[in-house]
Amino acid sequence: MLRALGIFQRATADQLWRMLHPADRHDRITRDTLNALKETGLVRVETRLESGHQLWVLTEKGHKEAKTLLPKTVRMSALRKLRVDAKGRPVKDDGYDEHAAAVTSTAAVLTGAGYGTPLSWQTEIAHKLPYGYTQYADLTMRAPDAGVPAMLLEVDRVNEPVDDLVDKLRRYSDWFELLAPKADANRERAARREGAAVHGFRLWSRIYPATGREGYVPVAFVFTGKTEAQRESRMRRLEQSARRYFAGTPYPWAGFTAVDYHQAVPVVVTELERITADPAGAAGRVWRRLGREEWQTLSEALDNPDGERLYRVEEEQSRRRQAERRAAKREAQRPVCTRCGTKFTDGRWQEIRQSSWAGEEDDLCGPCAKDDRDRAEAERVARREAEESAAREAAEAEAKKNRGLFRRR
Repeated sequence: MLRALGIFQRATADQLWRMLHPADRHDRITRDTLNALKETGLVRVETRLESGHQLWVLTEKGHKEAKTLLPKTVRMSALRKLRVDAKGRPVKDDGYDEHAAAVTSTAAVLTGAGYGTPLSWQTEIAHKLPYGYTQYADLTMRAPDAGVPAMLLEVDRVNEPVDDLVDKLRRYSDWFELLAPKADANRERAARREGAAVHGFRLWSRIYPATGREGYVPVAFVFTGKTEAQRESRMRRLEQSARRYFAGTPYPWAGFTAVDYHQAVPVVVTELERITADPAGAAGRVWRRLGREEWQTLSEALDNPDGERLYRVEEEQSRRRQAERRAAKREAQRPVCTRCGTKFTDGRWQEIRQSSWAGEEDDLCGPCAKDDRDRAEAERVARREAEESAAREAAEAEAKKNRGLFRRR
């Protein structure tokens, strides 16, 4: 409880219940705990909201205690000091605005749905840009066990121009592209062609963990307030105006439908009203990825089925098609035997290719060429045998003639 108030500064019992004890049926245990902490001087009620909820904050004693409980990596919120009037009586503080309430409620409903713990959150984290502007994130979430190593959240009460939201995305995109200290700019430019390799040269990868997916750290816009139609209109206008930051780049090769998301900002939207109305809360199908129509779970919305996985499939299909085209072209060039019309085997084709001189058999397949060789060999043997027989007969005739002349003498 103290750690949660140390991070979020102010919260109602309802918000703390949803964040810390979502399995409980109501916030009674949370309220009892707060009252016990109040008796020990660690927390106090700052004000009562119009909704009837009491707003709890840390006392100076509780602030010091919470600071010892929080890791040094977690940003501690500022102390809300108790104000008193001239007579020493506490002055009611109405400084808790609707935006702060929506930010804490967002963290509460996501934590209650299993996205990390109160220690997974930080508020108002600065992202400094070289042109003198600092983009503050309403919330940063780290929930690796839920499949979201990091996510930046902006809570919008439908009370600022859509162009301001687009500017926030532009500044986040600019920040994601900043080089890390001492990074080689030439190597970073070369790595842009290698997809995820480029992020090793970027500042964001030294601050946030790898996302486990293509692209930069995802940004979520949580809308609340006004009417459902107004929130829907706002999401559509944001989608139309900010496409250049989240849409990714189609791969340039013919036949590829995959999208390169490696240097895009994954943007998801939801509504607090939609989350609280869904039985599964933030774990339900209450998220929509800009560029898609369907409502999905957060994991589904952040996934890129049309990204690198599809690219690998299409790349393999392209290689297979190219191999098939090469095989078809090679097959069209395969020689045909001029005698029997049979196509040459690979072995026979290679044999005539490797031959250093053209022969009469080059137009014949292996079996026909062998028949020709066998026939030629048989004719050669027959000629040799005939010549040898004729020579023997001539020799025998000459010997017989000589024997006849000897008898006459």
